[in-house]
Amino acid sequence: MTETHSERPLLGAALTLKEFHTYRDLMEENGRDLELQDFHRPDLMLGDIEGRSLEAAKVLSGYTGRIGIHGPFWDFTIANWDPEVRALVQRRMNLALDVCGRIGATHMVVHSPYGDWDHNNADNYPSAREALIARCHDTMAAVAARALALGVDLVLENVEDIDPMARVHLAASFPSGAMGVSVDTGHAHYVHGSRGAPPVDYFIKRAGGALRHVHLQDADGFADRHWAIGEGTINWQAVFAALRQTGGQPRLILELRDKTGLRRSINYLAQQGLAR
Repeated sequence: MTETHSERPLLGAALTLKEFHTYRDLMEENGRDLELQDFHRPDLMLGDIEGRSLEAAKVLSGYTGRIGIHGPFWDFTIANWDPEVRALVQRRMNLALDVCGRIGATHMVVHSPYGDWDHNNADNYPSAREALIARCHDTMAAVAARALALGVDLVLENVEDIDPMARVHLAASFPSGAMGVSVDTGHAHYVHGSRGAPPVDYFIKRAGGALRHVHLQDADGFADRHWAIGEGTINWQAVFAALRQTGGQPRLILELRDKTGLRRSINYLAQQGLAR
């Protein structure tokens, strides 16, 4: 059966509130998913985050697309060893959930705690894997329960993850529905090219039914480029074939450094018959 235009997934975008003003016409086409990227900044967390979120709520009033935010991540991990730092991370996450409540956001991106050291040393110390998961629960259990009550999908995004399954298992360790999985295509391509991780489509396949969110960006396998789609070396046919195999409908968010590439990226994937 030939796929129709309407069956192709609709692409959303990650934008600051200021950028949303610039690209509002594009975002309002069929109500694209929006991910606001103002609310992970430490200076805003320590400043007038309530005022900024109320401003965002006013701007987004009447917007028909689904809304989400990128949660805080700078200079910490949800698996931090120091209990005082874990308490700080929890406060930051709850501030971000306050924002979700004010603006009607229904997803929040959280960074994976797994890095190179964890990958190489997980079996070098007794119960290291279990201890990392326990620290994540100490930080995030109450946050995840609150997010579930608010109707906010918490999604764990790969950053330096070499093993695609590590954070899938971590997400599954939380109560059903409390934590999902995100794949950032550029991050996956970076660790594939620089650290010998599997290719991007494997990250998506291994997330399977837990996949709720994807950051789409192109890259060269060396760094976190956030290029427009088609400007790097990611195999997009393989990526979208893997997405279809999951059987789900994750939010597909273009996360580009140069936002002038948004329309070009949409057109590229549309011409490939992959998205719209």
